[in-house]
Amino acid sequence: MTAPQRQLVRQSFETVRDLSGPVALLFYGKLFELDPAARRLFHIDLAVQARKIIDTLATVIESLDRFDSIRPRLAALGHQHVGYGVRLEQYDTVSTALIWAIGQALGADFDSATREAWRQALSDVCAAMREGAEQP
Repeated sequence: MTAPQRQLVRQSFETVRDLSGPVALLFYGKLFELDPAARRLFHIDLAVQARKIIDTLATVIESLDRFDSIRPRLAALGHQHVGYGVRLEQYDTVSTALIWAIGQALGADFDSATREAWRQALSDVCAAMREGAEQP
C-alpha cells in the first residue's frame, strides 16, 4: 500500500469504528446473501463476532505502516479459520461484503481512491491469512 492509501484507510476507519454495530450487521447480511453456506460457520452470537472483526481491523489499521509485523498473527488467524471450515475462496467473498458494508457506512466519502485503498488493505490481509490457511 502507498502512504496516501494507508492514510485514507486510517481516516475512513474512524467512521467505520463509530458505526461498528451497523457496519457489522450490513457486512454479515451481505456475506450471507453472497454465500448463504457461510452462515453455518458462525456458532457464536454475531454481536460478539462483530466486535472481533472490528477489533481485528483496528489492529490491522494501527499496523499499516509495519504490516510485516502483524503478518504472522494474520497467518495464524488464517490457519485457525481452517478449523472452522473456512475455504480459501471465501476470503474474496468476505472482502467483497466488507468493502460493500464500509461503502454503505461512508456514503459519499467512499470515493474511488478510498475504495481502492480499502481493497488493497483487505487484499493484503487476506493474502496473509491464506498463507496461514495453506500451512499444514
